Amino acid sequence: MSVQKKPAAFISGAAQGIGAAIALAFAKAGYDLALSSTNKEKLADVTAQCSAAGARVAPISLNVTAQASIEAGFKEAIATLGQLDVLVNNAAITLPRMAVDVTREDWDGIMQTNLSGTFFMCQQMGRHLIGTQRPGSVISITSTHGVLGFPLRSTYGISKAAVMHMTRMLAIEWAEHQIRVNSIAPGTVLTATRKEYADSHPGYLDKMVDRIPLKRTCAPEEIAAAAVYLAGASGSYITGQTLLLDGGLTSY
Repeated sequence: MSVQKKPAAFISGAAQGIGAAIALAFAKAGYDLALSSTNKEKLADVTAQCSAAGARVAPISLNVTAQASIEAGFKEAIATLGQLDVLVNNAAITLPRMAVDVTREDWDGIMQTNLSGTFFMCQQMGRHLIGTQRPGSVISITSTHGVLGFPLRSTYGISKAAVMHMTRMLAIEWAEHQIRVNSIAPGTVLTATRKEYADSHPGYLDKMVDRIPLKRTCAPEEIAAAAVYLAGASGSYITGQTLLLDGGLTSY
């Protein structure tokens, strides 16, 4: 009796926070995984958790700002897992700075990671799926900063807004290949890093929650569940969309 091959997902920025939660959710959903971080050693914990959940895991060092690193990362992932069916772009950086103080170097750093890095990860996945004539799913983690105006987040918000439009453009271009392209825009997510910041800044979280209609933050696991949904059969008629997971924040 032949054993059906498990689907495989490539998740960037998977070492902690939202990326780690997405990785574990895909492992529990029956996927094998390629997980990347700029520092491969930081993937040890999430790799162990996903392996315990039954996934075959390929931890990969990858810098999304370097084309050679992207190409090498995909080559390693495919060599280990045999094929890729899903890409989740989670690798990103932020820069809390007023727009009048942003330098050219600041701008280039944000755009090279959040926008160019995401595009060329998508491109590599598209080449793989089209070349092997396989359907697939691409999901990028964006932000409500790409929809609403906020102080101190201009460069970050602009980069995420661009990724949302890139999602629409690629969805149209790749629909004939049965490659679905979507994004998820979280609002305030209570990651371990944000909780640590909130614990040392009394009143910070209350102020954030007060702006959210549902009066609570989002858990990383809720973002992960949305990604699994968009990647799987239940989301098979969804493409070119940005799913806002914000507790109603953008409904005002």
